[in-house]
Amino acid sequence: MGKEKGRVMGIDFGTRHIGVAVSDELRVIAKGIETVNWNGTDPEWALNRICEIIKEMGVNAIVIGRPARTDGTRSETQEKAEEFGKALAGLCGIEPVYKDERYTTVLASRYLHESNIKAKKQKAVIDQVAAEIILQDYLNML
Repeated sequence: MGKEKGRVMGIDFGTRHIGVAVSDELRVIAKGIETVNWNGTDPEWALNRICEIIKEMGVNAIVIGRPARTDGTRSETQEKAEEFGKALAGLCGIEPVYKDERYTTVLASRYLHESNIKAKKQKAVIDQVAAEIILQDYLNML
């Protein structure tokens, strides 16, 4: 049985910024495409924007980072990410898969620093890079 085809979206959920990455059609490479800045105040706007991206890019699967605490216990952000995922599924019709995302922002920061990206530019793309890491890890498991 071959690997399924079609784009997968990776989401690095945050209470202020949501990093979005999308795979290629063959589900090999993840690429950060947008940071949805919502400041936790308008989830409906953020959900609608992500659904627009899903339609524009032809996404047929979603993986959302589940930010557990370092000791593995549930965090408040994890619960909010799951609520967001349920709302997204209701709006867009795609049930998300969740993946542990501890340390992805740290890894993204390290990657950007080692790539000599200036601090101001890092802030704008760090959530996208974290979404890329979440998505690429998921793609590598397929």
